[in-house]
Amino acid sequence: MNIAVAEVNFNEIQAEVLVVGTFKHPENTSNWSEFVSFYGSSLDKWLKTGDVSTDRKKLTKLPTLQEGKLHRVIFVGLGDRKSLTQDDLRSIFGIVGKELMASKTTNVSIWLDSFTNEEIEIDDASYLAAEGISMGLYKVPNYKTSSNATDTYLDNVELLTNSDNQEILAYFEVGQVYGESVNEARSLVNMPSNVLTATKMAEYAKELAETYDFEYEELGKAQMEELGMGAILAVNQGSTEEPRLIVMKYRANDDWNDVVGLVGKGVTYDTGGYSIKPKDGLVGMKGDMGGAAAVLGAMRIIGETQPNKNVMAVIASTDNMISGNAFKPDDVITSLSGKTIEILNTDAEGRLVLADAVTYAKQQGANYIVDVATLTGGVIIALGKDKTGALTNNETFFETFLEASVETGEFVWRLPLTESDKKRIRKSDVADLNNSPGRDGHMIFGGGFVGEFVDNTPWIHLDIAGTSDASAAHDLGPKGGTGAMVRSLATLIERMSLEETE
Repeated sequence: MNIAVAEVNFNEIQAEVLVVGTFKHPENTSNWSEFVSFYGSSLDKWLKTGDVSTDRKKLTKLPTLQEGKLHRVIFVGLGDRKSLTQDDLRSIFGIVGKELMASKTTNVSIWLDSFTNEEIEIDDASYLAAEGISMGLYKVPNYKTSSNATDTYLDNVELLTNSDNQEILAYFEVGQVYGESVNEARSLVNMPSNVLTATKMAEYAKELAETYDFEYEELGKAQMEELGMGAILAVNQGSTEEPRLIVMKYRANDDWNDVVGLVGKGVTYDTGGYSIKPKDGLVGMKGDMGGAAAVLGAMRIIGETQPNKNVMAVIASTDNMISGNAFKPDDVITSLSGKTIEILNTDAEGRLVLADAVTYAKQQGANYIVDVATLTGGVIIALGKDKTGALTNNETFFETFLEASVETGEFVWRLPLTESDKKRIRKSDVADLNNSPGRDGHMIFGGGFVGEFVDNTPWIHLDIAGTSDASAAHDLGPKGGTGAMVRSLATLIERMSLEETE
């Protein structure tokens, strides 16, 4: 995509489409009278009659009558100027992206000044335009043989502004990186499990590491057995596909210290094992690796933006299948940490693979850990499908993350993890821990189990079982994988990087 910044001169627009932000009182927008003179005096009348809507998130498409390359103007309703937030504008540009894709637009000019207010400065508008449009342009890959529709891409974007801010282009480019990285994660979540095996996920991660010069390590089944990764190996027992532990290291400097470990659950398909899911519960389990996708998406952003912070990604990948060799309720397994686990539920497998993954992250030098997983249906019961549930053992670390999630507009809600909860996780007649204390407090027990393996390392657990997949199209994308937590994880690293610099 070619991106350019130009001064506002409507007569010189070379794009086929112009995108204009329209507040309730557009006459207060700088250069509005010049735009009306350019487009035609009837515009004021159409605004008053509602033929051109100023309602927030409403698009009005009108042709132009002037000679030239510009064929159409998309008027984007912004509503009341004072109440427009950055989250609103991101969603609005997502809708714009969908319209540009539907109309197969390849060249667009965005009158950036028309989208600003007291809260949203020109660089914010540039970033949000790129991020929102990139996510709005996303299309779920399919395997249909009858489809003959050609893909269309937005080739050229022109940002029109009279601002002298020299960073407008840079902000747009960063926003584009964030949006496209979310889309990469979405495609991984949407991929069928017979296509995206643990081995294929490792191949994807290796290509990512080579692109951005990350250190890369990949452990197969034999190496896991040698190291004693009994938790992930137990989950893998019923499968014909080998497991993989994927490790990427981004070194911001020569000293490998103060490292943030991003740990992702990469269960490529979850039958539930012998604690088998009902048939309706099996559909969609290809997306049980949403945590891994979030970590991979965040690492793509980190590779592009090069923050001043050491980061390690650890992804534990396998499927959870049924066979004569599969692990069973009543089994006792030994994790990489040495802690023994009584298996009460083979469908509580995600916490097992994460147990070995966070232990390995600690062994490799992680000083902070964030684990991300589609871990429990309990988080959906507690919070619904639009909120990510969180646990933590460190207030300061969590506060930094929460600020990042607010900035990205990804809603996160913290649940308590009490000593009583921990006692129930540790209750077993035959082992140190049990993997399923009960249905009540399900999300807390799932995340709390992972917390048993981090000890005193500052830790955040993110359960994205509700937010990783959308059951219907939304402002920022279609039905399917959402790329949840990609942007929040990357923004956390950015914030920690800035704190370190200061």
